[in-house]
Amino acid sequence: MLANLLEYDFLRHTFYTGLLIGIIAPLLGTFIVVRRLSLIADALSHVTLAGIAFGLFMDKKFAIGIAPLYSGMGFSVLGSIFIEKLRAVYTAYQELAIPIILSGGVGLSVIFIALANGFNTDLFNYLFGSVSAVSTKDFYAILGISVLIVAVIRLFYKELVTLSFDEEHAVVSGIHAKRIHFLFIVLTALVIAASIRIVGVLLVSALMTLPVAAAMRLAKGFKQMMLFSILFGEAAVIIGMITGYYFSIPPGGTIVLSSIVILLLAIGKKRFSYHTGGVAHEAE
Repeated sequence: MLANLLEYDFLRHTFYTGLLIGIIAPLLGTFIVVRRLSLIADALSHVTLAGIAFGLFMDKKFAIGIAPLYSGMGFSVLGSIFIEKLRAVYTAYQELAIPIILSGGVGLSVIFIALANGFNTDLFNYLFGSVSAVSTKDFYAILGISVLIVAVIRLFYKELVTLSFDEEHAVVSGIHAKRIHFLFIVLTALVIAASIRIVGVLLVSALMTLPVAAAMRLAKGFKQMMLFSILFGEAAVIIGMITGYYFSIPPGGTIVLSSIVILLLAIGKKRFSYHTGGVAHEAE
C-alpha cells in the first residue's frame, strides 16, 4: 500500500484521512471515557447510519444527490442535540438519553434501508469502512473537521478538563457547563461522521475508546493519556489499513482488531511491570 500511495490519488486520500482520524477520534475519546460517556459514540454512530441510509434513499428514489457523508453528518449533529435535550429532561437519569437516541437511530436506519430496497455495496462500505471510499471532496471535508476539532479543543481545553473531572467546581468557577456540554457533544458527532469512511459506522466507537483504554494502563497523567491514545490510535489505523488493503477486507475490522492487540499488550506490560516491581521489592 505504501508503494502505491505515490501512484493512486484515492489511496493517498485514504491514508491521509486515516492519519487524521487516528488523531481526532482518540483525542476526543479521551474526554468521552473520562466523562464515562463511552456509549454515546455508539448512539451517535447509529444515528449517523440513519442519515447515510436517508441520503442513499433520496438518491435512489428521487435522484436527489445528497452525499451520504453530509446527510450522515447532519443526522449525527441532530442526534447530539437531542441527546443534550433529553439529558436536560431526565436530569436524574441522564444516561437514559443514550439508549433512546440509539434505538431511534436503528429504527430510522431500518426504515430508510428498506425504502431504498435493501443493502448495496456503498452502504456496506459505510458500515465497515473501505480503503477506496474516500474521495477528494471527502478528504478535504474531513481535513476541515479535523482542524476545527483540534482548534476547539485547544481553545476550550481548560473548560473541558475541568468539566470532565469536577463539574460542580467548573460551575462554581464560572464555566458555562451547558454550552461546553453542547459544544463537546457536537464535536463528538462530527468526529463520528468523519470517521465512518475509514472505520465504518458500526466500528467507529471502538477507535474512540480502545486506544484510550490502552493508554489508561500506561499513562501517569491526563495529558500523557491523551498523547498515548493518539499514538495507539495512529498505530491501529496504519496497521489496520495496510492489513485490510493487502487482504482485501474492510479496514474497519482490522483497525479494531489492531486496537484490541495494542490494548492487550498494554494490559500485559502493566501486569509484567507490577510483578517485576513486586519481585524486586521482595528481593530488597
